[in-house]
Amino acid sequence: MSEDSLVLWRVDDEHETTCLMISCCSGAELQLRRGDEIVLRELYPDKSTLFERARNLREALQVNSSSPQASSEDA
Repeated sequence: MSEDSLVLWRVDDEHETTCLMISCCSGAELQLRRGDEIVLRELYPDKSTLFERARNLREALQVNSSSPQASSEDA
């Protein structure tokens, strides 16, 4: 990570999901990483919009991780 990046949140799940803000000349970039892989990159003109999107992503991740998993066993 470069010095102009900021970890917004991290979930210690099986994928080690991390949300980062990276400052750049044209605005701010949001990155969602699973381990070392970048799975989402979005560019925002301002940080407040990026922070709102980061909150929404975290909420969606929490909802998905708390939903009951279907059983793979046969009844």
